[in-house]
Amino acid sequence: MSKTDCQNNTVEWNQLDWRKIHKVVFKLQKRIYRAYVNGDVRKGRRLQKTLIKSYYNRLLSIRKVSQDNQGKKTAGVDKVKSLTPKQRLFMAENLVPGDKAKPIRRVWIPKPGKKEQRPLGIPVMRDRAVQALVKTALEPEWEAKFEPNSYGFRPGRGAHDAIGAIFNTIRQKSKYVLDADIAKCFDKINHKKLLEKLNTFPKLRRQVRAWLRADICDFVKHERTPNQEGTPQGGVISPLLANIALHGMEKRIKEYAATWKGGKRDNQSSLSLIRYADDFLIIHENLEVIEQCQKIINDWLAEYDLELKPEKTRIAHTLKTHNDEKPGFNFLGFNIRQYPVGKYQSGKNAQGKTLGFKTLIKPSDESIKRHYAQIAEVIRRHNSAPQEALISKLNPIIRGWSNYYKTVCSKQTYSKVYHLLFQRLLRWAYRRHPNKNKQWVINKYWKRIGNDNWVFGEKEGLTLIKHQQTAIIRHIKVKGESSPYDGNKTYWGTRKGKHPELNNSIARLLKKQKGKCNWCDLTFHDEDKIEKDHITPKSIGGNIKDNLQLLHRHCHDEKTKEDLKAIKRHKAIKEYQKFINRFNKMNWKWIDDIPTLVGTHKEPERREAV
Repeated sequence: MSKTDCQNNTVEWNQLDWRKIHKVVFKLQKRIYRAYVNGDVRKGRRLQKTLIKSYYNRLLSIRKVSQDNQGKKTAGVDKVKSLTPKQRLFMAENLVPGDKAKPIRRVWIPKPGKKEQRPLGIPVMRDRAVQALVKTALEPEWEAKFEPNSYGFRPGRGAHDAIGAIFNTIRQKSKYVLDADIAKCFDKINHKKLLEKLNTFPKLRRQVRAWLRADICDFVKHERTPNQEGTPQGGVISPLLANIALHGMEKRIKEYAATWKGGKRDNQSSLSLIRYADDFLIIHENLEVIEQCQKIINDWLAEYDLELKPEKTRIAHTLKTHNDEKPGFNFLGFNIRQYPVGKYQSGKNAQGKTLGFKTLIKPSDESIKRHYAQIAEVIRRHNSAPQEALISKLNPIIRGWSNYYKTVCSKQTYSKVYHLLFQRLLRWAYRRHPNKNKQWVINKYWKRIGNDNWVFGEKEGLTLIKHQQTAIIRHIKVKGESSPYDGNKTYWGTRKGKHPELNNSIARLLKKQKGKCNWCDLTFHDEDKIEKDHITPKSIGGNIKDNLQLLHRHCHDEKTKEDLKAIKRHKAIKEYQKFINRFNKMNWKWIDDIPTLVGTHKEPERREAV
């Protein structure tokens, strides 16, 4: 490896065989997963040690925290925001877990739609890389252990899978629901209990313990405090540690169900606990069972110095009013409720009995208000901005919110929200031209495209996306205890192309590319950052729909460098063609030094005309 200058190292980092690196690491992860599924702890530990020592894993971990992660430019206490390719290679040489950790930088961010602030703990770049290294080894082990109805912060699972599990649980029968939230879960976890449950080999245990107990530096309050409890949010490994701490809740509830009279399997299947990070639901048709489960969970959480948040914990019924509480409940921004209907309008249960209700899942009122407040604030801030600037700010907000809710009954909600947005845009337009009549203003900002007379934008330019244009596509819940490490490539490749948070163009491209990146030919994973790219650059004629492809973020950077070279070549050829055309037009004879004059302002020596 060249260590003489930065340029050589830049080439070396960018020209590493990332496909081979990724395959080797993923193969080890699959072996770890299978070892723990089969109960071979000794083999699993040996493979984990091998993976932590792997140079390939070190390279991937550094690339993740310095190039791929969304917060890659966030500095820790050492104020390091980025790494050069030379520094990345140098860090990879000696990146190993130890028994110490640098202090964590405390950052406060506002909670969406609330006055409260959420504390984040930002480790230094090196600690983030080591956390990514350790997480790569620990995650397959715990994917083999985690309960099937745990959906938060896990590869291949998300909020839509949790909503799908809720629908499957209540669609045949109305039930009571304990909707609970753990108070300050990330900040209150008992370190000793967490390390006991982690139960890993000593070297890794010492490193995790150092991360948990790292001091917290708040630059705003100018104080440094020791950390005695909790896993600071903001670290790469923090979500995994929180999931490990809360692992076992579903098992405890199932143990309680097994003590009832009757069939053990039927009793356990009738009681459900569905968890997404620190938010969870307990669902059963009997109110006494729900109340008893609340006491059991309170006792179970007390072992980890945790408790339920009273203001966010409630018991409700999916169909009827209970204790003056409206039917239904909110979970992850969705409202889940059952509505009574006539006997000819409802479905039937497994026994053929008419249900008398329909289960509908819609966006919650709080989510609608937050979304409308966000777009209203954008419009207010762009009172004097051009129409194109306003549209470019609104489109990503509308697209993201609509894609999140496109798996449920959202059509009426989309129409309602767009109607409110339309009224805002009308006021925005009228305010800009107080001396013009309303028809003139409407004709200026709204155009007719096809059968739509009210398109906000230009016919051949940027136009505003409408909420109701988003098609409703039902989400298919993840299979049981399936994991990306189980080796089922066909299932996970196809599944990635149907992810509900992807817009239609990305979904089509994923299906077309069979879930692989066109640059490195590696399969996309759930944590990968995917970006859309033009196969042929726009400036040289590549501006058609079939000219799109999906690439990893780091692959896109490399492709952009190649595109710049192609653009330069294209410009040189174009300039040469212009010169030749001018030469032929002037009816000059060819001379040997004409090609050397291309790109200069010198005229060739005039010779005798033909």
